[in-house]
Amino acid sequence: MADETDFYALLGVSRTATEDEIKKAYRARARELHPDANPDDPKAEERFKQVSVAYEILKDPEKKRIYDQYGIDGLRGGGGGGDPFAGFGGLGDIFEAFFGGNPFGGGGNGRGRAGGPPRGRDQEIVIDVDFAEAVFGTQKEVTIKVAVGCETCASSGAAPGTTAVSCSQCGGSGEVRMARQTLLGQMITASPCGRCAGTGRMVETPCLTCRGEGRRNENRTYTIDVPAGVDSGVRLRYPGRGGVGQRGGDPGDLFVALRVKDHPRFQRYGHDITELLEVPMTQAALGALLKYETLDGIEDLLIPAGTQTGKEFRLRGRGVPLPRGSGRGDLVVTALIVTPTRLSKDEDALLRQFAEARGEEVGPTDTSLMGKIRSAFR
Repeated sequence: MADETDFYALLGVSRTATEDEIKKAYRARARELHPDANPDDPKAEERFKQVSVAYEILKDPEKKRIYDQYGIDGLRGGGGGGDPFAGFGGLGDIFEAFFGGNPFGGGGNGRGRAGGPPRGRDQEIVIDVDFAEAVFGTQKEVTIKVAVGCETCASSGAAPGTTAVSCSQCGGSGEVRMARQTLLGQMITASPCGRCAGTGRMVETPCLTCRGEGRRNENRTYTIDVPAGVDSGVRLRYPGRGGVGQRGGDPGDLFVALRVKDHPRFQRYGHDITELLEVPMTQAALGALLKYETLDGIEDLLIPAGTQTGKEFRLRGRGVPLPRGSGRGDLVVTALIVTPTRLSKDEDALLRQFAEARGEEVGPTDTSLMGKIRSAFR
C-alpha cells in the first residue's frame, strides 16, 4: 500500500500531474476503494479516506504548493522529522486540522465532543522574519497572552472545598436531544446544553480567582522553530499551545503566520535568489574579479572583459534550501552596466582619447556649444 504521507502515490499520479489528471485519478481511485464497492474489505474505508485527503490537498493550489515545498510537515505547520501524523487520532483529525472539518466523522482529539468541557480557542500571531533567517531557518521567541488553568481551583471553576454538580437540564451529558418527525421518519438531533455550555457540570460556588471559568489569562513565551526555506504566508501550527478550555477543557492550537522582510539587495524567485548588480563601465569593458557578498559570505565573482547589461552570473547552491534537504537553489546575479555621469577634466580627456583611438565621434568639449546644438533641435 502506498505511503499515506505521499499524496501523489496515493492517487497514482506523478508530481508533475495536471489538475485534470489529478481529478481523473481521484475519481477512479474513489470508485475503486469506496466501501460500498468493497463490503468484505475492512481496510477499504481507511484507504478511501486517505485518497480523499490526498485529493483535497492536491486540488487546492496553495495547499499543493506548500505540500510540494515542505511536505506534510508544512501543512501541519511543523518541521523536523518524526511521524508527520503524530498528535492526530486518524485521517479524520488530519483533515479537520487542515480544512476545519472532518468529513469522515469521529475523530481522535476530542474536538466538538459532547459531555465534556469545551476545547479552548485557537490563537494566531504574525511574526516578522529577516530575509536571511527565512533562507537558513531560525528560532524566534514569542510572547502571547493566553488562557491557562486556574491553580486555585485546579481548573474546576469551583471554589476550594466545593465541587461542581451535574447539570439538571442535561443530566450531566452535556447535550440535549430532540426528536422530530420527517418524511423519512423520526430523526433525533443533539446539541450542546445551553444551561451548562456543554460541560455537563454546574458550578454553584464559583472560584473567586477565576470567577468560575477555571482559567485565567497569563503571558506565555514560546520558542518558535522557523524552518529553512520558508516564505511569506507560511503558517506554522503548534498543537496545544492555544488557550485552555473552560473548566479543564483541552487547549486550542497556536498558529504562527510568517512575514518575510524585504532585503536591501536580494529578491527571491522560487528557490533562486536574484540581484541586479551595478558594474562600472570600466570593469565591464576590461574585466574584473570582484569580492562579492552573498548570504553565505564573501565569494569571488569574475566579470569577464566585454560584459554587457543583462549578462547573468549563476552561483550554484547559494539560493534557498529545497524541500526535505535536497540541496539549494542558485544565486543569479544580473549585470547592469553603469555609465559615469560626472567626469573630472582628466577623466574626460582620457575618454576622449579612448574614443579617438576607436574612431568614434563624441560630443564637443565646449559644453555651451553642446547646449546650443540641443536647442537647435527643439
